[in-house]
Amino acid sequence: MSKSDFKYQCKKCNRTYEINKDLMLCPYCREESLEGKPLKGVLTVVLPSYFKDSCLEFADFDIYDYLPIEKEYFPSIPVGNTPLIKSENLNNICGFSNLYLKYDGTNPTGSYKDRASFLVSAFAKKFGLNEIVLASTGNAASSMAGIAAAAGQKAFIFMPAAAPRAKLIQCLQYGATLIPIKGNYDKAFDLSLQFSEITGYLNRNTAYNPLTIEGKKTSSFEITAQLKKNADYVFVPVGDGVVLSGVIKGFNDLKYLGVIKKIPKIIAVQSDKSKFIYEAFINDNYNLNYKATTIADSISVDVARNGYSAVKDLREADGDVITVTDEEILLAQRYISMHSGIFAEPSSATAAAGFLKMKDHLDNNSTAVILLSGNGLKDIESASKIVDTPKPFDPDIDSIINKLKN
Repeated sequence: MSKSDFKYQCKKCNRTYEINKDLMLCPYCREESLEGKPLKGVLTVVLPSYFKDSCLEFADFDIYDYLPIEKEYFPSIPVGNTPLIKSENLNNICGFSNLYLKYDGTNPTGSYKDRASFLVSAFAKKFGLNEIVLASTGNAASSMAGIAAAAGQKAFIFMPAAAPRAKLIQCLQYGATLIPIKGNYDKAFDLSLQFSEITGYLNRNTAYNPLTIEGKKTSSFEITAQLKKNADYVFVPVGDGVVLSGVIKGFNDLKYLGVIKKIPKIIAVQSDKSKFIYEAFINDNYNLNYKATTIADSISVDVARNGYSAVKDLREADGDVITVTDEEILLAQRYISMHSGIFAEPSSATAAAGFLKMKDHLDNNSTAVILLSGNGLKDIESASKIVDTPKPFDPDIDSIINKLKN
């Protein structure tokens, strides 16, 4: 097996290309101006033809066999293999038999984005690139900063200045060059592309860099290996749509390998205050003037840069998309915390809110997986909106007991 057998393929025109450091979007399908629009000509990695039906049973996969970069180039930091948790208490409360939480808050920087950063870092090392640029609402930024630190690479981060402070501090702790922007994620995205064009540094932006989708497929492999069977439903939090495309890509690859016979029902979940992909999927309306205001900062995106591809992927997978309110997101965050002991950030809780909204319409014997993409400690301010911090007690045990009785 040679990694040169892996190719890029355009999601729009299906042309294939050799994987190289200078190719990010399909030269035929990309637009002259990318600013403020979903990307056209998004590329994904195609498995070599000899992989077809090569793995006909559930197994613990060596995921490196199915990624386009050799294992030797990956930094020595433990990304992936995150727990798939079947909380007995949560299942009992929900009335389900097989509800699972795929918790990516245990990744080194506390989020799902480490999966993509890990592969991008390996790609950079293979091609002799030491500087990596990206725009992020927060998690991809701290992720790339941390993974780059482990690899001895330099990260240049464009982030909205209003991003949660914990994520800003993470980037600085890892030694990244932080460039806070007086504007939103979309503005940071466009500026980071300009920066890469001027400097020649590798750009890691989601969807723009094909390996971001490829890296994010790995959770689907893990879920399948951990379950030893196929899931019936997978609930995915959605902002720009790259995690969504990555999850679907993973299950498509597993089907190609012969491991599964069909794709699980993928349920994309968005905040009703950040619903660009929902509107595009349901109403075929790609609103280029859309403005997001959700409390779930990790999925707060005006114009989803992977919008065209994500909607296409979801339709081809026969998936669906729903929205939840910000109040439902915060309630779901607390609900999952109280009944499973897993504290996930609002973007993760969006997927949980979607499950809670739909659970009465699902077979309670079905196997459902909620993708919890980030650690709740990344955004304490949002979590604090729905809990009451007690006032200090006097240092007297009788007084404490009397107040607790009341």
